[in-house]
Amino acid sequence: MASRTLHESYSLYITSDAYVFDPTDGPSHQSRRLLISRRNGDIVLSQPGEGPLYAQDQLVVYGIMGILSLATSDFLVVITGREARGRIDGHAIYLATDFKVLPIAPPSSYHLLDHPVERHLQKLVERHLHEGVFWFSHGWDLTRRLQSQASVNPEGKAAWELADDRFFWNKYLHSRFIDISTSNPQQDLSRFILPVIYGSFDLRPAHINRTPFLICLISRRSRYRAGTRYFARGLDQHGHAANYNETEQLILTDASPLDSIPPSYTSANRPAVGGGFGAVVENKTRMSFVQTRGSAPIGFAEINTLRYIPDLVIMSTEEMSRACKLHFQEQVALYGKQLLVNLVNSKGREKAVKDEYERKVAELTKGTTGAEAMKDDLKYVYFDFHKECSKMRFDRIEILVDQLVPDLKDAGYFHQSINSATPLKIQTGVVRSNCMDCLDRTNVTQAAVAKWSLTQQLRAAGILTEKDRVDDHPEFMHTFRHMWADHADHISRAYSGTPALKTDFTRTGKRSHEGLVKDFWSSVTRYGKNNFLDGERQDAFDLFTGAWIAHGGPARATALITDTRPLRVRSMPYVAFFALLFMGSALSFSGVPGYIIATCALAFAVSLFYIFSHGIEYVNWPKLNPPIESIFYEGPGFKTVQHGRGKEFRWIPLPRWVKFRSIQPFHKVSTPVLHKLEEIEMGTNVASKARKRVA
Repeated sequence: MASRTLHESYSLYITSDAYVFDPTDGPSHQSRRLLISRRNGDIVLSQPGEGPLYAQDQLVVYGIMGILSLATSDFLVVITGREARGRIDGHAIYLATDFKVLPIAPPSSYHLLDHPVERHLQKLVERHLHEGVFWFSHGWDLTRRLQSQASVNPEGKAAWELADDRFFWNKYLHSRFIDISTSNPQQDLSRFILPVIYGSFDLRPAHINRTPFLICLISRRSRYRAGTRYFARGLDQHGHAANYNETEQLILTDASPLDSIPPSYTSANRPAVGGGFGAVVENKTRMSFVQTRGSAPIGFAEINTLRYIPDLVIMSTEEMSRACKLHFQEQVALYGKQLLVNLVNSKGREKAVKDEYERKVAELTKGTTGAEAMKDDLKYVYFDFHKECSKMRFDRIEILVDQLVPDLKDAGYFHQSINSATPLKIQTGVVRSNCMDCLDRTNVTQAAVAKWSLTQQLRAAGILTEKDRVDDHPEFMHTFRHMWADHADHISRAYSGTPALKTDFTRTGKRSHEGLVKDFWSSVTRYGKNNFLDGERQDAFDLFTGAWIAHGGPARATALITDTRPLRVRSMPYVAFFALLFMGSALSFSGVPGYIIATCALAFAVSLFYIFSHGIEYVNWPKLNPPIESIFYEGPGFKTVQHGRGKEFRWIPLPRWVKFRSIQPFHKVSTPVLHKLEEIEMGTNVASKARKRVA
């Protein structure tokens, strides 16, 4: 049987007719080249030993992300830069640092690529690649936790067949490669299909009691319901939770660092991605502890209105009850018993989320949703984080950990030795944590739970005594805390656009006033990004993960690049700006009549009042999959007082499926009359297609 191991590098030859990938990691006469036609898009493997290639251009490529279809052409996405950040079992783990997005259309068709819609979509792809943090390995499966790897025999299977579907970030881009490989064994492209994760990887050498070991922290971001802070909340109809991340903490003993970590790779210089370069694992013992996080598993959304706190909408429907059941059925099948730690507030607007979550858990544990009760699979634990840890008493998180200890002991951790054919211990349950964002409060909680588990693991490995704790070793705790703080920052940047809050406690074990100032600035930055920048970032997520699929021509999607709001709405920010400018100029000169200053002040106040009273009109909304259902929801559930809607809200182009679902706006407005060019017909909202089939 032919080898299905991944190629590690290629020479990419670019001609006007084709892209040719020539593997450079083995004998050239034995490897088959991959040819992608620029005339008809065909993807084929050549026969071994074909002659030399002549090309107009040549690139060194370290991996193929896949092919993405936009408005006028398919685009080939390749990895052209990488940094090695560590080794596990001798396999290098790489951070992808540079990419190329290459049009498959021949040069004669390049004029089509200049269409404004096509350029806009290309920029979304390039932005996603630039802002995301992508990891890959040619020999170690980064998509799967250690226990999952040990439970499956990889013999004869390709990397993409073994990969965890949730964390195979570029699977949609590789769908064409996978279809060819499964339909035609003679054209098996498996060696070219590289699974990439969006997440973090941090591997560092450590020692306690003169015993060296490696500690590794990996986060894997799910490609389902992926998105930004306020545009991806709760569950979708298939039970996928927003901001879902699996975090695995690995302990690898018998490690022999070849050299020290280069200064350029330390956490101080690379807080988002960590270090660990140069460490080779010769481990006989491997231990793994897994936790998960994800948005509260209910149907809810938060609607931006330019206010600091968005409007809250909870959709308490039968569809969401089914989605919640699907979510936990999947989680139990994958991880075992779920220890559900809910950290939202018990007062104010968050109380509605708490109450709805508890109702859903009660339905599942009592079997009132048409299925057998899951009372043995779910345990709900509530902890009012802000109340218990108020006044900077974050050390009180230990109250929650103590409460979880009996269940943590039952769930255990994964323990494997190369001297044993079977694992010495397996993890039979996970802690699933959530707050509103699944960021700041969740990060503090997960780090505390991981620290408790780490003490148990190091005792079992003989590195700690039975009465010893990791807290008793300050040098190691410095490494541990910084790893978890870096991990928190990375997950937060992916979702909210800023570093995590409360990381001063994670890094030092103490809450500080300097940390409060930093958190204030991050909160202000989040407000700006979430209201004015995240629409395009959400579009980039939807485009890259296949939540929105392009079809047709760019002329049918001018709404993507056209501001369709009324002139009055568009003009108000300019009125406010020039009124403030003229008022400032008038105040800087003497002798300016008071009525002029008063007029400018009045114009500024009126325009600012208009902007905030119509705040929803000024939010940077996603245009590929606008959250119409959430904004106009009027079904059973809960809604806070609606703000920023003024008298009209008609500029969002409503997809046709809105009419079929009879979704009406909260206020009485006439249905917007849309020209065909304003309808985003070149794109397919995958979720809406499923809804139409159900209807």
